[in-house]
Amino acid sequence: MRISTRIRYGLRAMIDLSGHCKQKAAAARDIASRTGISVKYLEQVLLDLKKGGLVRSVRGMGGGFLLAREPEKITALEVVTTLGGSLTLVDCLETRIICKRSELCAARKLWARVNEAVCQILSTISLKELADQQAICEKMPTYVI
Repeated sequence: MRISTRIRYGLRAMIDLSGHCKQKAAAARDIASRTGISVKYLEQVLLDLKKGGLVRSVRGMGGGFLLAREPEKITALEVVTTLGGSLTLVDCLETRIICKRSELCAARKLWARVNEAVCQILSTISLKELADQQAICEKMPTYVI
C-alpha cells in the first residue's frame, strides 16, 4: 500500500482546518500557505473532500472552507478513503475471482490481517487528535545542526 500525495495533502489540510478554523471559514490560499501545498492542487483536493461530505464551502466575502462535522467525529480513515478509494493491499482481497487460489492462500490471509489492522488504526484516530498533536509539534523548538 502506498499513501498518495493527494491523501497526504488532504489529511494535512483537514488537520489545518481542524486546528485553525473552528468557526470561521478559511480561504484555500490561507490553508495552502500554512500547509505548504500549492493553491491549485489544494483546491482540487478540497473539492473532493466537499463531494465526500467532509468539508463545506462558504461563498462570498470571508468565504472559504470549514469542516462539515466536528473534528472529533471525522476519522483519518474517512479522509483516506474519500481521497484514495480502497485501502486494499492486494487485488484479491477485493475481488476473489481474479485468483483461483484466493480461498486456499496463506499469503492472502496475511494481507487481509494487515489490511484490517491499518483500517482499524485509521478509524480510531480523529482529526481532533491529529490537530492536537500538530499543535504540540508546532510548539517544539527546531534545532539546526
